Amino acid sequence: MLQYTYLSITNRYIEFDKLFASLFYRMLWLAGIQEPRAFANDDDIKKITEGYFALEPRPDAKECFEKLRAAGFQVRGLTAGDYDRVLGYFNKAGIDMPRENLISCDSFGVGKPDLKAYSSTYDELKGADELWFAAAHMWDVSAAKQVGFKSAYCSVLEREACVDIFGKMDVMSDSLSEMADKIVQAASSK
Repeated sequence: MLQYTYLSITNRYIEFDKLFASLFYRMLWLAGIQEPRAFANDDDIKKITEGYFALEPRPDAKECFEKLRAAGFQVRGLTAGDYDRVLGYFNKAGIDMPRENLISCDSFGVGKPDLKAYSSTYDELKGADELWFAAAHMWDVSAAKQVGFKSAYCSVLEREACVDIFGKMDVMSDSLSEMADKIVQAASSK
């Protein structure tokens, strides 16, 4: 959502979930609904938000995390979402993700893809041997690469990497499981 990014880069960060609820009627109007508040109400926002909480990670996310952990990586996350929602995704899928390994942009008031979100995270983790940032959004991975992370991109969500715009990442794959294999291979060949 562009407004999330615009507010963040102008130092007026608002949590993504709050922003979504606030902009709901505007989005309906932009979609061509002439009287959004006659068409929908706050209960609809609640239902959509509940649906958002029901999302699940990609089927091979668990396998990806297991492969990385077996190779000695500590898996962490940087999310624009809030802790409860994102941890809920992992829990429903049976993926172990300790709360302390998850960083929410809400905790420092800067949203993705503002480079400050990535550099803050990079600085927090700097003591590690290797810092990799892996995601299924090219805008996300390419921003993390700019602040020093090694980069891994999976095309499962976007299909087209658009390397002409974002550049080539250190690892590129079509599945999360394959991405984990390539990260492990790249790390062991250094």
